[in-house]
Amino acid sequence: MTRPSLHLLGVFALLLSFTGAHAQEAFGVEPDAELQLPGLNQYAPANSVGSSAVAGRTVQLEAALTEAGDPLKYGLTWRVFHPIPGPDGKLPLLATAEGGSAQFEFEPGAYFIHVAFGRAGVTTKLTVPRDGPVEKQRMVLEAGGLVLNAVSGIDARIPSSQLRFNIYKAGEGIDDEQQLVVADVKPDTIVRLNTGTYHIVSEYGAVNAVIRSDIRVEAGKLTEAVIQHRAAQLTLKLVSEPGGEAIADTAWSILTSGGDVVSESVGAFPTIVLAEGEYTAIARNKGTELQRDFTVLAGQNSDVEVLLN
Repeated sequence: MTRPSLHLLGVFALLLSFTGAHAQEAFGVEPDAELQLPGLNQYAPANSVGSSAVAGRTVQLEAALTEAGDPLKYGLTWRVFHPIPGPDGKLPLLATAEGGSAQFEFEPGAYFIHVAFGRAGVTTKLTVPRDGPVEKQRMVLEAGGLVLNAVSGIDARIPSSQLRFNIYKAGEGIDDEQQLVVADVKPDTIVRLNTGTYHIVSEYGAVNAVIRSDIRVEAGKLTEAVIQHRAAQLTLKLVSEPGGEAIADTAWSILTSGGDVVSESVGAFPTIVLAEGEYTAIARNKGTELQRDFTVLAGQNSDVEVLLN
């Protein structure tokens, strides 16, 4: 099977700004995920999650989406690390907390503090003095939200079950070298990300309808992007007469205009999604092989009938 063809097409993006309490609500609650901690990917697990790091001085911690934003009240995950790697070469994880603002007890010394909000996160080094006041630590995530969806053709809505998105960091090499941020994102899901440009791969169906787009996420803002696929859904039928009943136990091969096989299946009326273009359908049934050339137009779902006689 050949590699799916790739298209760079239009993206319709709406940037929504929020202030005060509405800013937090706009980004919703994201499902738990495996997080990448900037600069702290190698660490040892804590013995007791949520426990105090060590008895000592109390430090208050808060985080905001932007420099001028209000502190976030929920959805945060805090992690405290010892700055010196252990015998295994990993940074010891001393304590964690979840929710909004947090406080930990520290012995005087240096620590790494990481706070995550969905896939957005920031790390800072904290030095706790032996004497004198200990200031509240405010961390700015510089994070926003991204919501993805797609249409076929001009405005034909694609069922969510047939769509998936992968989000990569943009500008980091060829496809196989780009850092995957989150995979298998469903339509209308809010993904919380650090400010920056992300490379979005949108897949419609499982054959060759793939669109790639770069989208920028702004701090404190929710970006709603609709990606335009140039593809359509086809139902294949081997029939004895036009509009007739589909014949069972038919093997199908779909070829591009260049002769490359892009799909193979068996069934009376298999349904596939194909990128816009010229194709040939080959139907095999009880030793008989027939074929038909057809054209796929963006957003125009249809049946492709191959006549038995």
